[in-house]
Amino acid sequence: MKFKGKVWKFGDNINTDEIIPARFLNTQDPQELGAHCMEDIDAGFSKKVSKGDIIVAGKNFGCGSSREHAQIAIKASGVSCVIAESFARIFYRNSINMGLPIIEIDDISQIKEGDYLEVELDKGEVLNLSEDKHYNVQVFPKFIQDIIKKGGLLKWVRRKRGKG
Repeated sequence: MKFKGKVWKFGDNINTDEIIPARFLNTQDPQELGAHCMEDIDAGFSKKVSKGDIIVAGKNFGCGSSREHAQIAIKASGVSCVIAESFARIFYRNSINMGLPIIEIDDISQIKEGDYLEVELDKGEVLNLSEDKHYNVQVFPKFIQDIIKKGGLLKWVRRKRGKG
């Protein structure tokens, strides 16, 4: 899987309530959730983000409650993947289950808001096209890559069983 997009940069400890505020949890509609993604941190985020853009954040991204609304909101906003120094463990697993590509990079300090990145998930490569910097990242095992490519665990299982 290959992604190319503009960076939207956030700090450490971005929690699921900041990704999708609790007042919007009364819906499962992806478009509605995407329209409010990151709203309490950047009120105009969902209007500024373009399909394929990339969130880059610090440590412990996705901490807080384990709701899957956060991953749905991120994907529906148009974000192609999330890169962070680290992820909260439940968010990490929910991201795979929901088909949201995530990547850990030890140090994001050289990546700036507005940079353009190219990500090759299959190869474990991130290229900062704006700064001509290259990052090698850990490659997911093939079955996890397949889960992400299929759009999440349920879709992957349905395909495996011949029902989707």
